[in-house]
Amino acid sequence: MKALTWQGKRNVSVETVPDPGLVMPNDAIIEVTSSAICGSDLHLYEVLGPFMDQGDILGHEPMGRVVEAGSQSTLSVGDRVVVPFNISCGSCWMCSRGLYSQCERTQITEYGSGAALFGFSKLYGSVPGGQAEYLRVPHADFGPIKVGEERPDHRYLFLSDILPTAWQGVKYADVGEGDTLAVYGLGPVGQFAARIGVHLGARVFALDPVEERREMAKRHGVEVFDISDESHEAIRDATEGRGPDAVVDAVGMEGHQSPLGKLAHQAVGLLPDAAGQKLMEVGGLDRLSALHSAIDLVRRGGTISLSGVYGGQADPMPMLTLFDKQIQLRMGQCNVKRWIDELMPIVEDASDPLGIDDLVTHRLPLSEAPRGYEMFQKKTDGCIKVVLEPQAG
Repeated sequence: MKALTWQGKRNVSVETVPDPGLVMPNDAIIEVTSSAICGSDLHLYEVLGPFMDQGDILGHEPMGRVVEAGSQSTLSVGDRVVVPFNISCGSCWMCSRGLYSQCERTQITEYGSGAALFGFSKLYGSVPGGQAEYLRVPHADFGPIKVGEERPDHRYLFLSDILPTAWQGVKYADVGEGDTLAVYGLGPVGQFAARIGVHLGARVFALDPVEERREMAKRHGVEVFDISDESHEAIRDATEGRGPDAVVDAVGMEGHQSPLGKLAHQAVGLLPDAAGQKLMEVGGLDRLSALHSAIDLVRRGGTISLSGVYGGQADPMPMLTLFDKQIQLRMGQCNVKRWIDELMPIVEDASDPLGIDDLVTHRLPLSEAPRGYEMFQKKTDGCIKVVLEPQAG
């Protein structure tokens, strides 16, 4: 089969690799019909190279049709399914509490990591990902989400990651009718987080340096701002001088306005893998501009919810400010299956209340995936969300 493989920093290529096969009786094989490029994929493309092996298959936002089903998979050939990005058993102590991203049967204990993820480095198990023609799905007796036939792929596809990630981020922010919410970053997760805030009745402000992203959010009732001190002041003015009740940081480790963090990322990329791994395991390598700005902006007694991924182990944090302002911090990998029952009716609603039809800016065959990564990373050609179609052409 054809699959998108990691070859080095900012270097991915489509290669011919062996077809996946059933390994365990609760496995399934799907023919991938759609697979999105996620902002987290860009961390592999840019920063997390020391934890990648040449030839690793990328991608953790897939959906498709079951073509083989293990005897214990609870699936049948022909089922249309979305595959959550985290691999969980559904029955361990963590899963029984809805903490599917911490599944005790798939945790990567070698690196002290939570549940295994598709297509996401040694840190999360080096499980072959879904930017490929076919995908082996472990724990297919629990993980895959069966979906109907009445909606196009993109209506369901984002249940794999970014839609429940944004939903969890806003739920952790604990905002609803009449509250105020600021969202840092209007990539795909930030777009959905802002729209979810509006859907739940909050007044939503969003900050991003890219005009196309701001214009997309504005179409969905979000008040948008560039990244600047003046924007913070305008948001404070709109919230009686206090700042918003909550902030969702949808940016994460590669924030734009963090030159020292950028230098650290570049240094890691120049080191041999063993040295780069060690530095990332003990160093403070994240670009923290979005998080520090969120701490500055949120009102006293407010909440900051982190949906953007961070990876540094010794990042400097303004603890005096956090303590003095009595800020609550919530964060973590999304527990995808925890939120599906709440999200499925919204996804299937003909009125499209979250504007899912207005997110994908580029659809590409798998053969053009390297171009998709480059566009998404450089934010060229108005690129906000790329969906790959492995069966196209």
